[in-house]
Amino acid sequence: MRVAIVAESFLPNVNGVTNSVLRVLEHLHREGHEALVIAPGARDFQEEVSEYLGFEIVRVPTVRVPLIDSLPIGVPNPAVTDALRVFRPDLIHLASPFVLGAAGAFAARQLRVPAVALYQTDVAGFATKYRLTPLANAAWDWTRHIHNMCQMTLAPSSLTIRDLEAHGINNVRHWGRGVDAVRFHPEKRCPQLRRQWDPTGRKKIVGFVGRLAAEKGVDRLASLHGRRDIQLVIVGDGPSRGELETLMPKAVFTGALGGEDLARAYASLDLFVHAGEFETFCQAIQEAQASGVPTIGPRAGGPVDLIQERYNGLLLDVETFSRELPAAAEWLLHRDRHDQLRRNARVSVADKTWEALCDQLLGYYARVLEEARRVPLTFFGPRPELPLWAAKALGARVAGSSLT
Repeated sequence: MRVAIVAESFLPNVNGVTNSVLRVLEHLHREGHEALVIAPGARDFQEEVSEYLGFEIVRVPTVRVPLIDSLPIGVPNPAVTDALRVFRPDLIHLASPFVLGAAGAFAARQLRVPAVALYQTDVAGFATKYRLTPLANAAWDWTRHIHNMCQMTLAPSSLTIRDLEAHGINNVRHWGRGVDAVRFHPEKRCPQLRRQWDPTGRKKIVGFVGRLAAEKGVDRLASLHGRRDIQLVIVGDGPSRGELETLMPKAVFTGALGGEDLARAYASLDLFVHAGEFETFCQAIQEAQASGVPTIGPRAGGPVDLIQERYNGLLLDVETFSRELPAAAEWLLHRDRHDQLRRNARVSVADKTWEALCDQLLGYYARVLEEARRVPLTFFGPRPELPLWAAKALGARVAGSSLT
């Protein structure tokens, strides 16, 4: 099978979208399939890779967007369709499509190649967080348009599936995310690192791992700041770092970590807190659980499927998260139950390997390809009408709503 992946993000930028694409490529390589990746180019002085496991990476130019300035946004151009035409894929995989992925969806229609879209980023939710309601409404219109051009949409959680269906997106199926349970493991717990964070050796270590941006809700951890029994540790970087350091001056800010440093940081926490309500999945929660760390998350989005209350963590209402957080942390950190919660956290990810998840993904690919083979004349259906603003943004012909 020949699979073309059009990704909104890829190396050298490491995030949830990139991580999923890498795991899929590794599985395709193991199973003997061919792949091509179309992705944004690197930014500034980042080193750009042109291949991964022998699979070619086609790059497009990038621009900066104020709300997500730390990530390059790929600019759709004719190279997308040209690369797909040359590669001749059996199927096109759109990883979190919105800008570059939209060009991939239109190219799939133009080339009459079936496409599967993976919903991973709640752009409308981010716009809402930044109080840009008109943009949020437009984001849903655009998301619906892109995904309904594809033959199947895969979403990572039950709440996300319901949200997509409520906004008119068709043929949505569940596909979660795997976790590297070897890399993220309780045995990576590091007493020396804990002593660096808390020289007294008497405090419980409560932390967050992820991008420091408004939509992540890291400021809600401030209700734990300054306590004599808790040391806050914030792992990551982003546009909100300076503001958060001012808000929580006694917290430890490590900056972005990767590899074994990240694995040790996770395992050295006593409690992991993720307060952002716009996570379609929240891989960081799974990585914390694999590391044997109980978790607190919002009763919204992906965390609802990952946290089993009073078994491996607690869910808090978004509206009262900050107020409820201290009591929730005390309950999970209590000496009578904390060790059992740590064991439960590890057990809860035992069946969530990337190999199993990627086998499931290939099953979805096969289903789409079989349907395309069985009903080739009607499979693609009529082209959905392209909104005028979107047609102009993509440089498309308005008449007929097709790309040139």
